[in-house]
Amino acid sequence: MRTHSNFFSAILNKKVMVLAIAVVWGAGSATALAQQGTNNQSVRAQISNDPVVALVKKVSPSVVQIQVTAYGPTENGDSGNTATVFGRQNVIGSGFVIDSSGYILTNAHVVRAAEIVQVTFPAPEEDSPAASSLSLNTKTVPARVVGVSKETDIALLKVELTNLPMLPLANYRDLQQGEAVYAFGSPEGLRNSVTHGIVSAAARQADPDSGMLFIQTDAPINPGNSGGPLVNARGEVVGMNTFILTQSGGNEGLGFAIPSAMLSLAMDQLKRFGHMHRVETGFSMQTLTPTMAAGLGLARSYGVIVSDVPPGSTAIAAGLRIGDILLSVNGLEAENLPRISYLISTLQGDDTLHMTVLRGTQQITMDVPVKEPKHQIDEMQSLADPTKSLVRDLGIIGLDVDANVRSMIEDLRDGYGVIVLAKAAGAAMELPLSAGDVIRTFNGKPVGSVEFLNASLKVLPDGAPVVLQIQHDTKLSFIAFTLDRR
Repeated sequence: MRTHSNFFSAILNKKVMVLAIAVVWGAGSATALAQQGTNNQSVRAQISNDPVVALVKKVSPSVVQIQVTAYGPTENGDSGNTATVFGRQNVIGSGFVIDSSGYILTNAHVVRAAEIVQVTFPAPEEDSPAASSLSLNTKTVPARVVGVSKETDIALLKVELTNLPMLPLANYRDLQQGEAVYAFGSPEGLRNSVTHGIVSAAARQADPDSGMLFIQTDAPINPGNSGGPLVNARGEVVGMNTFILTQSGGNEGLGFAIPSAMLSLAMDQLKRFGHMHRVETGFSMQTLTPTMAAGLGLARSYGVIVSDVPPGSTAIAAGLRIGDILLSVNGLEAENLPRISYLISTLQGDDTLHMTVLRGTQQITMDVPVKEPKHQIDEMQSLADPTKSLVRDLGIIGLDVDANVRSMIEDLRDGYGVIVLAKAAGAAMELPLSAGDVIRTFNGKPVGSVEFLNASLKVLPDGAPVVLQIQHDTKLSFIAFTLDRR
């Protein structure tokens, strides 16, 4: 009992000591809390003034997560079985708003074979960064593919939202090696993520014989970042995160982004035509390497060499020959293949390449005209009658699907309809129609001509429901809306 009594006495004494400490703390709690509040405000002020935090708050609202449902090969069969298993695929990528009227840029490989494309916008900014990251108050909307360029791996999407926060494109010429950059996106599906690094190289070729140029960065990039923006310290997009080089499947500090100059060019053409226009020069080029130069006994061991000049081409008529080394093109020194390839990509069909080449030890100057091969839609546009092709209420230029047009369209489901050639300016409504879409039915009735479309629309009052069945690529779908001529 004594032992217990001593034990409880000891415990009681300890409790008193604890309570005493609590009372002492309580006496100064008001001062301590006030001081803590002041310190918290100071910390918050410092954080809010941090330029990186400000940058993230500025950029994040324009970065989206893209969910794609597609149907394609998922895995190979058993050993010895060459059959491919096809199934539904779910792909997650990233993108960013490039135009406040609802246009979004991403990678072409993100939306490859897409059946359904949905875009998720980040949750509204809250007081707590953690709350914003965990918030389910996101907005997910359907998107349509406006245009795709497989050669550059760029795609343009459109959502039916306006007044969206958009990101400006940086001037690629100003990009410097060692410059701080930030990669935004949804790595491994983790939306609204940001990583930091530097520009490892402002210009890098993944393939020596490809004209595509990339920005190399050590900012951590992982699967799911594809299509997201790589931005500078001013919040301008210097590039689009596209691929990584890795042994493990994860980030190893070798990330690559498509430069802003190519994004600007692709965005303009995809928006106007749904595809990128490419001119034909009449010759092919490769990167000239020291080994190649030594083997061919050339006087120069770097630059760009002409690898092919097909018979009958405009280039051979101008005097260009296989083995010529390009010295300059339109006043631009031919230092590397991507530089010349980008210059050529900016040309129009009636332009001319003023070239100086090295042949042996002789410098030769020549003018090579370029031409722009007609795209399928471009060829059809020449068949349209401007006075009869406008469907003002739908905001399109259309062409009747007749025998001539049927011969030009691959995978046409049926031999009737109106093909969309282009968007028309000044339309009251912007419908999810793209160049190449075929309008098959109007409120359930087969569409035989542009004249039928205009006549059917003319008799409908504002507010009337309209349902179009269209063929986009090889798939059929419905577009439903109410007529609005305001």
